[in-house]
Amino acid sequence: MSVTQDVRADMRPTHRQSDNKDTFALVGIAGAIALLHLLTNGRYGFHRDELQVLADARHMDWGFVPYPPFTPLMERIGLSLFGLSMVGLRLFSVIAQALVVIYSGLAARELGGGRLAQVTAALCVAVAPLALFEGTEFQYTTFDYLWWVLIAYFVIRLLKSEDPRWWLAIGTLIGIGFETKYTMGFYTCGIVGGVLLTQARRYLLSKWLWAGVALSVLIFLPNLIWQMKHDFISLHFLQHIHKRDVGEGRADGFLLQQLWLCTQAVSVPLWIAGLIGYLRSPRYRMLAWMYLIPLALFIVGKGRSYYLGAAYPMLLAMGAVMAERWISSLSTAPRLALKYAFFILLLAGGTVMTAILIPLASTGPLKQFALKNNGDLREEIGWDELVKNVAQIRDSLPPDQREHVGIVVRNYGEAGAIEILGPQYGLPRPISGTNSAWYRGYPDPPPTTLIVVGTTREGADMRYTGCRLAGHNGNSQGVENEESRDHPDIFVCGPPKLPWPQYWKDFQAFG
Repeated sequence: MSVTQDVRADMRPTHRQSDNKDTFALVGIAGAIALLHLLTNGRYGFHRDELQVLADARHMDWGFVPYPPFTPLMERIGLSLFGLSMVGLRLFSVIAQALVVIYSGLAARELGGGRLAQVTAALCVAVAPLALFEGTEFQYTTFDYLWWVLIAYFVIRLLKSEDPRWWLAIGTLIGIGFETKYTMGFYTCGIVGGVLLTQARRYLLSKWLWAGVALSVLIFLPNLIWQMKHDFISLHFLQHIHKRDVGEGRADGFLLQQLWLCTQAVSVPLWIAGLIGYLRSPRYRMLAWMYLIPLALFIVGKGRSYYLGAAYPMLLAMGAVMAERWISSLSTAPRLALKYAFFILLLAGGTVMTAILIPLASTGPLKQFALKNNGDLREEIGWDELVKNVAQIRDSLPPDQREHVGIVVRNYGEAGAIEILGPQYGLPRPISGTNSAWYRGYPDPPPTTLIVVGTTREGADMRYTGCRLAGHNGNSQGVENEESRDHPDIFVCGPPKLPWPQYWKDFQAFG
């Protein structure tokens, strides 16, 4: 059956009992992945990015330098519900990724796919490296991934039903997406281009499309106002980070990593088939442009490979539908052989990536394998020890110095660790100029004794008076990460050489 017939299987009769069984299968796949995360997310420690989000969550605002407010808001709720439980605080990410799996399968159903297509799409997404990772930490990328998938699903419902009221749901999610991660702008370009370049342009005359636009603007407006009040600081941050990433080669290999990071290599033929299927379908061609336009923008703009990861579930959904139709035309023996071979390879690849991305073990060879191959897991090691070392240095000071001590940190991981883990040791709030922490200023009156973390001896002597080496920053597991490698020393110093207001003006940093 040709996809030029608008994927006629989307017109198949609905059989409620069969659909219910299909839904149970999708929920089962999502539940298995969620359970895996729930059983393992309490190992190791918080990632440096998570510590930044938690620190920002204690100072809620309509915007933050590195991201919009949605993710800190979720973690503020998480803190109130679960305290500092890693499993609890990561629960929202687990739920988000479970929904991604379910809606990827449901997208295949809306495109006319049967149980095989739905399960195939859901499994391909569930064991994709990027999707597996998104359930291990709370990051704004996790929720951004969900919004992209849900928008694609609602677009499919819009184009299938021709009910323009779906624009309200689409507009709402675009607005929430902008409150989550600014890369939603690239996806929005794809949506706009998809409307203009296909027969979906007829919706330009619909009041529902413009109501959806108004909703998206209204939802994003508080953060936009915050940006205006702060001189669009996030734009300057993103320019700085992008220049750093390109200079360090983090944007290299963009196209190759689409083949093994955003999806598994074994599922590449499926998403390519899905892209072709959308291009050949007059009804659903809009979704092809929703992939191709962001792809082109990221290539030209030298984006990082994972930026496009959330666009693949919609391609896999269509690819799974096309594969199901093709394989059903084969005789029994080759059909069974292909199905078993595909799923065996898919699950084998998923097993390997699971061992790399998920902390399956707290000790032994599996842990060493994960730490060797996963830099993000290495960044979860040592934060408790850093805070404990700082507390011991504070306690070793003479009483007069202890009463007027401040803790100066040089990156957001250190700032988050001191702010989130420090209260159990009675440590003061960190003094940090990185990202949003700079807006929180320094204590009044300023401290006269400083414990300085995250700088070199030369950096400490350049900025502060009377510095001495007081301790070391590392971890008892001997894991090499940014803190143990780049910031091994802790100093005790006097006040800054410059007056505090001038020192603070020069202390602002992006990272």
